[in-house]
Amino acid sequence: MSEDRPSQSNNKKTWLEKVADAFIGEPRDREDLKAIIFEARENDIIDHEAFKIIDGAMSVSELHVRDIMVPRSHMVLLDSEKDLADILPIIVDSGHSRFPVTGDKNDEIIGVLIAKDLLKLAMETSFSLADMSQKWKSLFRPVNFVPESKRLNVLLNDFRLNRNHMAIVVDEYGGIAGLVTIEDVLEEIVGDIDDEHDSQETPNIRVLDDGKQAVDALTPIEEFNDFFGTEFSDDEFDTIGGIVTHSFGRLPKRDETIQIGNLNFRVLNADDRRLKLMEVSDVS
Repeated sequence: MSEDRPSQSNNKKTWLEKVADAFIGEPRDREDLKAIIFEARENDIIDHEAFKIIDGAMSVSELHVRDIMVPRSHMVLLDSEKDLADILPIIVDSGHSRFPVTGDKNDEIIGVLIAKDLLKLAMETSFSLADMSQKWKSLFRPVNFVPESKRLNVLLNDFRLNRNHMAIVVDEYGGIAGLVTIEDVLEEIVGDIDDEHDSQETPNIRVLDDGKQAVDALTPIEEFNDFFGTEFSDDEFDTIGGIVTHSFGRLPKRDETIQIGNLNFRVLNADDRRLKLMEVSDVS
């Protein structure tokens, strides 16, 4: 009869561990819960990918919109005062599916244009640019505004309930601070989501209108050196983000700046796990 009972070596926990668990009880705070999840990964109860998703899902309640938003200077905006013929190349070149539309003032967002709506209009007008130009402004959808301070878990729930995929972020004075998409929030949970456009067309280093450069933190050091004429070593770090983070001595936050050599680095986008995007300029 004893052979029907599982041996102690086959149990996940010994009886002593189970007794200890009974006295310890439930996790007392978030750190306790994270420690349990970490231990589950170390013991191969969950794999590394599952651990990252669980950890990311917990992190979104600690992050705010300002931590992940696309800054105002990097938004692709459509000017409602321009002709559709001038708008179409911007839509095609960007590869985005949703576009904030400005009114007669550049800091006023009056609507959102979804690319598929424009394609539907093109089919209805037999791709007549003249007819589309008369009707394209009627396609603007309402703008969803959110404050910088909104927590990501609340924003994600709003996206789900309102069936919105993009929101315009406003600062404490009501000015346009940037934008955030549902993809941005999901990437905090599951990691980067690259599409065909991301992998093939978006450069690591982009020149901004003011002459400064936006640099992806994952830019290889060799590529960064070639562009800026610098001589950073790649012996210790593979990416420029690694050098910048090391120079800070910690993971920097958005809008923090640091000078390295003759270059000034300003953090444009970062979360509690990694540096994402920086603005780089010469030290004046």
